[in-house]
Amino acid sequence: MLYIENLVKMYGRFPAVKGLTLRVPKGDLFGFVGPNGAGKTTTIRIVCGLLKPTSGKVTVNGITGINGGATRSQLKEIKKNIGYVPDFFGVYDNLKVTEYLEFYGSLNGMTYRDIVATSNDLLALVNLEDKKDFYVDTLSRGMKQRLCVARALLHNPTLLIMDEPSSGLDPAARIEMKELLMNLQSMGKTIVISSHILADIAEMCNAVGIMNQGRLVAAGKMENILKTGTDTSRLIISFANGIELAQRIFTEQPAIRMESVRENQIIISGVADDAMANRIIVDLISRGVTISGFHREERSLEKIFMNMTGGVA
Repeated sequence: MLYIENLVKMYGRFPAVKGLTLRVPKGDLFGFVGPNGAGKTTTIRIVCGLLKPTSGKVTVNGITGINGGATRSQLKEIKKNIGYVPDFFGVYDNLKVTEYLEFYGSLNGMTYRDIVATSNDLLALVNLEDKKDFYVDTLSRGMKQRLCVARALLHNPTLLIMDEPSSGLDPAARIEMKELLMNLQSMGKTIVISSHILADIAEMCNAVGIMNQGRLVAAGKMENILKTGTDTSRLIISFANGIELAQRIFTEQPAIRMESVRENQIIISGVADDAMANRIIVDLISRGVTISGFHREERSLEKIFMNMTGGVA
C-alpha cells in the first residue's frame, strides 16, 4: 500500500530525513513514533505531497507519484488515494457540520448528492449523527477531531494518514479515537498514525516504525518489535514480609543484580530462564521470606522506544 524508498529531505545542510525506506502493507494500522525532531512529520508531509523531498520516492497503492521530479498530474493522482488529518485541523468555525463536509466534498470534485449520502454515513461512523446541524465551534475538541476524520474519508481514500490525532484529548475522547481507528482498520482501511502516546500505539496498532534523528531505527509487526530491546532476564518479586532478608540473600548470589528496591518489591536481573526463577523463589520461601507474587518484566513499547532513541523522551 505505502512504500517509501531511500527518502532524503535536506534543509540547507541539515538532514531532516536520512535515507528512509519503509513499507506499510494494505490493511495495516501502522504507528509512526519518535522523539521531537526525529523526522516523522517531515516524512508524513512528503508522503501527502505537501513537501518536496531532496531525493527518494513514495509509492501509494501502486502509484509512484512523489519523487524529485514528480509532475502535477502524478501528485494529483496520488493525493486521491490519501486522506490526511494534520495535527492542526483548521476547521471553519462559522460553518455547520454538514456545511463543513459539503465544502471539502466540493473541493474533491464530488457531486452534492454523493456528498450528502457519504456525509451521513461518515457522521454515523464517527458518532456525530446528532451533531450534523451544529456549528463546528460548538463541538468539543474530541468531536472536532472525529469530524476531521470524517472529512479525510469523504473521497474514500485507500490510505489514511493522521498526525498526532490524540493530542490534547481527555481520556474518554482518546478511547473514542482509538475505537474509531480500530473500527476503520477492521473495514479494510490502511492507516498510518504518528503519536507520542506510546501506550495507545502499542494497544491499537499491529505494526510500528521508530524514527530517531532522521533515520528509521526499527520497523515491523508489533509483536516482533516487542521481542527486541528488552531485558527478559528481569524478574519482579513482591513481598508480604521479609524483603530485608531477601536483599541479603540476593547479595550472596553474584549472578543476580538488584535493579530496584521499593517498599514491598524488588526487581532483579540475571535470571536466565524459568528454572532459575523457580529456584530463586523456592530458596526465598525456604529461608522464611513470604512472597505475594512474582512475574517477568513485561515488554513495553515505551522501554523499547527509550532504548532505541537513547533515552530521549
